[in-house]
Amino acid sequence: MFFSILKILITAIVIVLAAEVAKRSSLLAGLIVSMPLITVLTLIWLYWDTKDIKQVSDLTNNTLLMILPSLTFFLFFPILLKLNLNFPGAMLVAVLSTALCYWGYTVFLNKFFNISL
Repeated sequence: MFFSILKILITAIVIVLAAEVAKRSSLLAGLIVSMPLITVLTLIWLYWDTKDIKQVSDLTNNTLLMILPSLTFFLFFPILLKLNLNFPGAMLVAVLSTALCYWGYTVFLNKFFNISL
């Protein structure tokens, strides 16, 4: 239980730190959030809990595989804001559009590469 609470606290600190830095420097905050911090923490927590290198390796490979559809959010969101869609609306449309891209991507992977997620 202690380690679960520790993992939550460390992860929350990283997110709050990025949000606080963003108030002062969007470039520095962009650097922080573009780094694979969540992935690194997840890999550490997974290894810590399981000591299973294969699981860690599989997660790393699958994370790499899923980067492409995740980038669509960063295409949609700023375009929607520049089109003067309000923040909540732009966020909702960007998240839903990205979810649709994830779905299409998984269908594509399954159909053409027999990769099932």
